[in-house]
Amino acid sequence: MNNPFTLEGKIILVTGASSGIGRGVAVACANMGAEVIVLARNPKRLDETMNLMSKGNHTVAVCDLTNPEDVEKTVEQLPKLDGIVHCAGIGQRLLCKELEASDVDSVMDVNFKAPILLQSQILKKKKINKGASIVFVASIASWSPSIGNAVYSASKGALISYANCLGLELAPRQIRVNCISPAMVRTELVYNEGLSEEQLKEDEQKYPLKRYGTPEDIAYLAVYMLSNASSWMTGSNVKITGGVN
Repeated sequence: MNNPFTLEGKIILVTGASSGIGRGVAVACANMGAEVIVLARNPKRLDETMNLMSKGNHTVAVCDLTNPEDVEKTVEQLPKLDGIVHCAGIGQRLLCKELEASDVDSVMDVNFKAPILLQSQILKKKKINKGASIVFVASIASWSPSIGNAVYSASKGALISYANCLGLELAPRQIRVNCISPAMVRTELVYNEGLSEEQLKEDEQKYPLKRYGTPEDIAYLAVYMLSNASSWMTGSNVKITGGVN
């Protein structure tokens, strides 16, 4: 029986794969039969991700996505890709009046510049196959404001706008481009907010499903977007929030 959700025979690059959503996506893709390239800066944590993945011809790519020379060298070594999931990102909480240029740069460099310049190199070097799928992990923060989250929200909004344009440019090659916008997901970024476990659990009760998301929740949606089951889907930004707006 044909399974349109399988990733067998596909080579998938996952950035930010050393933890959180990226790690969850890498593990899920491997479980669905993909050959996965896990990319991040920390080799030890990438090895931890590899140990969680189903057996397969998976590889590690150690790369600092904010370093252009590192990116170019890494892309040169990539095989032709059938899918990319851009998960690498950082959070930040600063009031607008407290922002300095360095604060803006630190977030935009990782959350916006890094994925789009990586994507540019992949296209220039012709490292992506016709009919491939590109997924960007954005956030509901792009339209759901919260105090202290201005630059993070802006970085994700910029990423969504970029993805919409990229999707149009790549449509003639049947390459699909979509975004995933989660609400709160239990990763290290959540704990970096400075809230106690009691405060986090209290906030979870505001969600209709009474919990934050997990990396696996986001990963399964990414698998769908990477698979042939979503072959008529491009230019979409899918909200996955446990019911919260």
